[in-house]
Order: sequence, then structure tokens, then C-alpha cells
Amino acid sequence: MTLQLLQEITAFIWAEGDMLDHGEYDAWQALWAEKGIYIIPIDPSENDFENTLNYAYDNAHMRQLRVQRLIGGESISTSPQPRTIRTISRFRVLSNDGEFVTVRCAQNLREFRKDVLKHYSADVIYELQRSGDSFQIQRKLIRLINSDDTLAGIGYIL
Repeated sequence: MTLQLLQEITAFIWAEGDMLDHGEYDAWQALWAEKGIYIIPIDPSENDFENTLNYAYDNAHMRQLRVQRLIGGESISTSPQPRTIRTISRFRVLSNDGEFVTVRCAQNLREFRKDVLKHYSADVIYELQRSGDSFQIQRKLIRLINSDDTLAGIGYIL
């Protein structure tokens, strides 16, 4: 791993988090590969996401529906829209073959909605593919540290 690669990955993932915190969903959608998958498993040790229950297992169509539900104001879990701030840190490149990079990082997300502040912590694994001088997200796996506990509605995008 080179410092330049780590800087490129960090800048990309920080930009993604900033887009989500500021509701820039079109720009966020453009970060994804056509067949990219967004996963939030319930079982923290699960690896067979296709055959188990997840909070999210979204392809491009489901991500678009999630965004529409979030901004549409018709879902009780997203009305009023939550305000979020995420801090992303502890980046570690797990693999890199020049075209595909797998990186793990920590995310702490604060959500404020209906006068209540909530906190979610997660290990996040990104599978990224080189795309010009940037990346596209092939897979984003969010392992909430309390995923098997009772969660009070996570209607926004982690």
C-alpha cells in the first residue's frame, strides 16, 4: 500500500460521507458501479447476505427507492428528515490488485431527529473499483456494532 493510494481512498470515502450528510443523493448515486450492492446485515457475524435477513441489501434500484423514500416525506421513519453527521476514520487497505481495492474503516454517525440524538458505530468495508482517477463502489458493507440489538428505525442511508 502506498500513501498516495490511502489518500485517494480516504478522500473518496470522506466525500461520500459528506454527500450523505448534506443530502446530495444524485452525486452519491453516481459513486456506485452499475451492479454495486449496499449491505447492512442484522447478524454481525453473517457473510451469506443473499440468503439471510438484512436491514439493507440494495442494488441500484433499491438504493434509488431508499433515496426517494428518504426525501419524499411520506415515510414515518424519515419524516421529518434526520440530520446526520458522520466521522469516518481508521482506514486500512485489506487488498489491492491495481483495479480493485478493499478497505475497512470505522464510522461513527450521529443522527438528530424529533429532538433526539442517536449514535451508531460501525465497521464499514468498501470494495472499490478504479474508475479513471477515482473509484466506483462495488460493495459497501456496514457492520453496526449493535446490529443484533433493538434499533429504533434507521430510515436514512448509513
